[in-house]
Amino acid sequence: MATEITQASPRPMRADARRNYERLLAEARTAFTAHGTDASLEDIARRAGVGIGTLYRHFPNRTALMSAVFQGEVDGLLTRSRELLASPEPCRALVDWLRAIVAHASTYRGLSRALMAAQTDEASALSRCSLPMRDAGSRLLGRAQQAGAVRADVDIADLMQLTNAISLAVEQSPDDPGLADRLLMLTLSGLKAVPAGD
Repeated sequence: MATEITQASPRPMRADARRNYERLLAEARTAFTAHGTDASLEDIARRAGVGIGTLYRHFPNRTALMSAVFQGEVDGLLTRSRELLASPEPCRALVDWLRAIVAHASTYRGLSRALMAAQTDEASALSRCSLPMRDAGSRLLGRAQQAGAVRADVDIADLMQLTNAISLAVEQSPDDPGLADRLLMLTLSGLKAVPAGD
């Protein structure tokens, strides 16, 4: 007689494990903001009041911890992208969203570099963040292209890499607050559709 195999759902965390998880996320967010994404994992664990083994039980590597830290902010960016889909100016909506991405990535030194690497590594934990962002960007880009404001040959993967590169440039130039906008405007001028006959 054949037996039915069912896949067990993951067990919910015990209360103490949940507390450790939340403390690790809070300390990682603080450390990544203050010291960048290369902050010491041992220091994060110590500040959370747990051993490094506990950190690795929850987050098998640095990328998994980064992904968990940034997930809430990515959710906010995805919500913003859905709001911008209703904008009567599709090109401005796209630029506003790219500006929000740059502001987010600039909060954490090293995040832009990690997101650029995640574009080519779909097995990375950061792909859970970057793939939904790419989908959201595709919808905004598609609207701008349909409106004739952006060239039809612009690809969302290239645009996301450009946005991450802008974030990296901003990270390297903290004394130039206008750099992000200037680079975004330069990017936009390269994206604009050329009227037929020009």
